Amino acid sequence: MKRHLVERELTSEGPRQRPAGPGGLARSRSVTVNLAESPLAWLHARGHLSERLFDAGEALRADYERAQLPASITMRWDPVRSKSTAPGGLDPSEKHIAARRRFDGAISAAGRGLEDILWRVVCAGEALPQAEKHLGWPSRSGKLVLRIALERVADYYRIR
Repeated sequence: MKRHLVERELTSEGPRQRPAGPGGLARSRSVTVNLAESPLAWLHARGHLSERLFDAGEALRADYERAQLPASITMRWDPVRSKSTAPGGLDPSEKHIAARRRFDGAISAAGRGLEDILWRVVCAGEALPQAEKHLGWPSRSGKLVLRIALERVADYYRIR
């Protein structure tokens, strides 16, 4: 994973998005933040998510990203597909549709009310405190709800 490290002022709510003043950081504690790290990876690296839940989130994110790729609508010059040569047995359009079905199935398996936190944190890469704020939830409640949602997604993907 690539790293994009920046220095942020450390406040009681967490790292501040912008430096404190025109000259950089104020006389307070600071922290180095990796902006390229996903919120899910951050939670996993600090022991808040098990390997199983992290893998479930990564599988959901991968299906989300694959499902967002547009289907090919122009002429394709790939060799004609046959049962013996096609990797996985699906062409790109079929892979797109299969990823969309897996994503929709995983979201519905999470249950009503949990799809918002899943999409915000896992797919959109929104930090947990911002997701809680946008959803109108109390502070530090999102981690528990995210764990419950990821447990259901792990069951859907049959991750042990």
